Amino acid sequence: MANATTPQDHDASAALAERIRQAAAEGTPLRIVGGDTRYFYGREVKGNELSTREHRGISFYDPVELVVSVRTGTPLAELEATLEEHGQMLPFEPPRYGEGSTVGGMVATGLSGPRRPWAGSVRDFVLGTRVISHEGIEQRFGGEVMKNVAGYDLSRLMVGAQGSLGLITEMSFKVLPKPGATHSLHLELSLEEARLRLAEWGREPLPISAAAWLDGALHLRLEGGPSSVEATRARIGGDDLDNGFWTALRDQRLGFFRGGDAPLWRLSLPHRAPALDLPDIDEREMIHDWAGAQRWLRSDLDAETLRRACQSAGGHATCYGPRPHATEPFTPLPELLLKYHRNLKAQLDPKGLFNPGRLYAAL
Repeated sequence: MANATTPQDHDASAALAERIRQAAAEGTPLRIVGGDTRYFYGREVKGNELSTREHRGISFYDPVELVVSVRTGTPLAELEATLEEHGQMLPFEPPRYGEGSTVGGMVATGLSGPRRPWAGSVRDFVLGTRVISHEGIEQRFGGEVMKNVAGYDLSRLMVGAQGSLGLITEMSFKVLPKPGATHSLHLELSLEEARLRLAEWGREPLPISAAAWLDGALHLRLEGGPSSVEATRARIGGDDLDNGFWTALRDQRLGFFRGGDAPLWRLSLPHRAPALDLPDIDEREMIHDWAGAQRWLRSDLDAETLRRACQSAGGHATCYGPRPHATEPFTPLPELLLKYHRNLKAQLDPKGLFNPGRLYAAL
């Protein structure tokens, strides 16, 4: 199934390119906006708004080849509904955060849901991209098949760059069939017991596609062939859990995310990292997602102390908000790595037009 490009699509792309050329001529920075549902993820950008909302639609879809190309102003729900009609999905389960969530925001932030450790991240499924450069020229990188990229892979570089390297207008993804069976379980286990069980199960080819511990219980999702799912369900035991739990966790609609005024932190750690050495923090009050590799915490603890503990365990901490005064959302980069980021920004966006300061003040 291929969707033909219409004159309106060309006009929308041309209008975006013209806005960028005008901004370059005036030296005016741009704040790229889609659904604006991920505004909290990153630093505030001061610039003229450049909206991608009119640049939307699926430009190409081949269910047989498992490939889809979609314009970045397209609502994420619209893309997922189209894939659902053909029994397919985005394997990385991108968080939506709201009805207005767009494909561009999904790519710019690079965030993935509960299935990420077992299926891969957004970046792993990107095939190609179209980007409007600082000169107002639309360029294409990659394509619509795997392993067709020679040289530096700019398509995947755009994932997680927060729109700071250029305006993404279209992305091509590899999609996958939905599993034949899905069943979720709720097991009353302590955090220590859950860690031991997950370590044990991780050494076997079990059809686990999500694992999260919260409120004194381990939550598991099994996906795959019906017989494999049923056999694993019988072996593991536990109570049935509504599969909707994972959507609520993905989109941060559980009570944990809504309650409290303390900042929300995402701790990214090796999945077997022990409890962190943090004052007045009880890890049993966290959500341990991704089999423990992603831990959610609400705390007023100062950022330096929290990040030092994460770094000593081989990880890092991101503040989702509300952020205390002068707290950076992302862990500061080592000087050498920051130098590479600055050089890359200077090459792709020498005039600092695209979302300046969104990731770090120096970028």
